Amino acid sequence: MAGEDDDIITLYERHALAFDEARGRTLFEQPWLDRFTALVARRGDVLDLGCGGAEPMASSLIRDGFRVTGVDASETLIGLCRQRFPDRSWFVSDMRTFSLPMKYDGILAWHSFFHLNQNDQRAMFPRFAALAAPGAALMFTAGHFEGEAMGEFAGEPLYHASLSTEEYTALLEENGFAVVAHVMQDRQCGGATIWLAKRIS
Repeated sequence: MAGEDDDIITLYERHALAFDEARGRTLFEQPWLDRFTALVARRGDVLDLGCGGAEPMASSLIRDGFRVTGVDASETLIGLCRQRFPDRSWFVSDMRTFSLPMKYDGILAWHSFFHLNQNDQRAMFPRFAALAAPGAALMFTAGHFEGEAMGEFAGEPLYHASLSTEEYTALLEENGFAVVAHVMQDRQCGGATIWLAKRIS
């Protein structure tokens, strides 16, 4: 699967409008979003890494009064965010290099982080720590087994990767986060494997 992870950004840009249309708006993720926001200061700053077109996750956070900053590598998807919520901050950027001189009360990487290869995922944990305010919540989705896997979108291969449960736990702890909740293949959330953590140091 060498090189497949490098195609993710161009794939999402090529099919940005189709992805946005296909993305469900029912927000079956709401129970997990509620657990995340329960750890975030009221009206706090939330960083959404891989925000897509802001629907439905970022839009829900905005409606609930959080100050959302969205990041996505697709210029087209960020364009949709700017049309839908012009008073928010949206950046065309790769999460692996994104940086601003501020700290966030919550960091979300929902169905985006797992498109990075294993080494890039490892390198993200110090970045999460650098972007997190004291007590910040971090929530991301990963695969349910260690290794690489190929999905499909719009007839093209779609790369995914994951580390082991033990390594994710160690990386979180090494970078000042404590695991709050972790569920493998949550049937109530589309089979997603979810990590929720809190910055403790």
